[in-house]
Amino acid sequence: MAQSFIGTVCSIKMNKTIVIKVVSRVRHRIYKKVVTKHRTYKAHNATESLKLGDTVEIVETRPISKTVHFKVNKKI
Repeated sequence: MAQSFIGTVCSIKMNKTIVIKVVSRVRHRIYKKVVTKHRTYKAHNATESLKLGDTVEIVETRPISKTVHFKVNKKI
């Protein structure tokens, strides 16, 4: 089953590749406080129509390059 995430575009400087920041809120296991964590993913963007700050859905795919393992599914 392929993973999918919803995140925000934080870099469009590469050619046909964008960087997505996925934010998640998790509860700390000892202190029970809600903590915000983030992770960045590189995703393939063939159309190059996205702008900085857009919200997109990415889905896992075969390795496209050394660091790119996701592709943009749709803009939200």
